[in-house]
Amino acid sequence: MSTWLLPENIADVLPAEARKIEELRRRLLDRFRSYGYELVMPPMLEYLESLLTSGGSDLNLRTFKLVDQLSGRTLGLRADITPQVSRIDAHLLNRQGVTRLCYAGNVLHTRPRGLHATREQIQIGAEIYGHAGLEADLEIQQLMLDSLRLSGLDKVRLDLCHAGALSALLDLEPAAAALGEALFDALGAKDVPRLNELTAKLGDVARDALRALLSLYGNASVLDEARARLPNLPVIGRALDDLAFLAAQANGGAELMIDLADLRGYAYHSGVMFSAYVDGVPNAVARGGRYDDVGQAYGRARPATGFSLDLREVARISPVDARGSAVLAPWKHDEPLLAAVAQLRDAGEVVIQALPGHDHDLDEFAFDRVLVERDGKWVVEARS
Repeated sequence: MSTWLLPENIADVLPAEARKIEELRRRLLDRFRSYGYELVMPPMLEYLESLLTSGGSDLNLRTFKLVDQLSGRTLGLRADITPQVSRIDAHLLNRQGVTRLCYAGNVLHTRPRGLHATREQIQIGAEIYGHAGLEADLEIQQLMLDSLRLSGLDKVRLDLCHAGALSALLDLEPAAAALGEALFDALGAKDVPRLNELTAKLGDVARDALRALLSLYGNASVLDEARARLPNLPVIGRALDDLAFLAAQANGGAELMIDLADLRGYAYHSGVMFSAYVDGVPNAVARGGRYDDVGQAYGRARPATGFSLDLREVARISPVDARGSAVLAPWKHDEPLLAAVAQLRDAGEVVIQALPGHDHDLDEFAFDRVLVERDGKWVVEARS
C-alpha cells in the first residue's frame, strides 16, 4: 500500500480550502463574541461514557473507540462537541446564571453521513445555558442565520420542528414508545412505506397522528392544520404554541417553514428544533435546538439550546473569496527594505518576498501592491 494514501472519506485540507475555512472560522467566532459567547476548547479524547451521555445509539455507532494504555479504560474520539460543552457548563464552570459558550474543532465519525461526506468534520457552534424561555431559542436561531449570512449564504430556508410532538405521541401507548428510534428515523427520512409498516399495529389515534406528521409541512399556517389533525394533548399544544411564537418573531431574512417530521437528532433534543437549508444542497447546512436534559448526566441539569454546523461543508458551498490581499516585495539584504517589510507586517499586511529565480503563484494571494524603492525610500505602490 502506498504510504501517501489516507483512509476512506478522510482527506487533507489543501491551501485553497483551508484558506476559506479559516476565513469563515474567524468571521463566525468574531460574530459569536459580539453576542457575548465565550470560547471553550474541549479535548479530542475523553472517557467513552462521558461522550455518550446523550444522542442514543447513533452517536455510539459514530464514535471511534480505543483503550487508554494509562488507565485501561475505554476512550472515545469525539463525534460531537455539544456534550463536551454541556459537561463544561455543568461540572467545571458551575455558574448559576445564563452562560453563553462557543467552540470550533474537529470531530471524527466512524462512517460518513453521505456518499461523498468526510468522516472528519470541523464543527463550530454556540450554546446558551440557564434560560428555559423561548428568548434563548430565538437568539440562537438569529445567531445561526447571522453565521450563514456571514458565510455568503443569503438564501436560507429555516425549518422549525419540536421534539415534544413526537414525544407526546410515543407516550400514547407502550407499543409506540418501543418503536421510538425507528419511528424518528422513518420520519426524518420521509420514508412513508417504512412509517406505515412501523405504525400498522398501533392504535388508531397514535397511528393516524404519526402518519400525519409527514404531511404537516409548510408555512406557519400549517400549525392550524396540526392542531386539527393531532391529538388534543397539553404537550402537543405547548409545542405548537412555541413554534407559533418563534415563527412570528423570526426576522433573520430566511424563508420560514414548519416541518413536524424533521426530527433528525430527536434522541438528543427536548424542545424546539431547527434546521437551515440552502438551494442545491440536499441536507441541512446547520442544525440546532433545545436539549435541556443533557447536563443531568454530569450532575446538573440546565436549560440549554444551541446550534452547530460543519465548516468544511459550509466552505465548500460558500461564495466567499478568501484570497487575501498581499504586497509583493523583492528579496535582498537591505536594512531599509527589511525595516519596511517588518513595519508593514506589524500593521497587519501580508508581505511576501520574491525569492530569487522564482515566479509567484497568484492563486493563494492577490498581489495587488508591490514594495518598490523610490528616491532611496521603500514605498508601496499599486501593482500594474
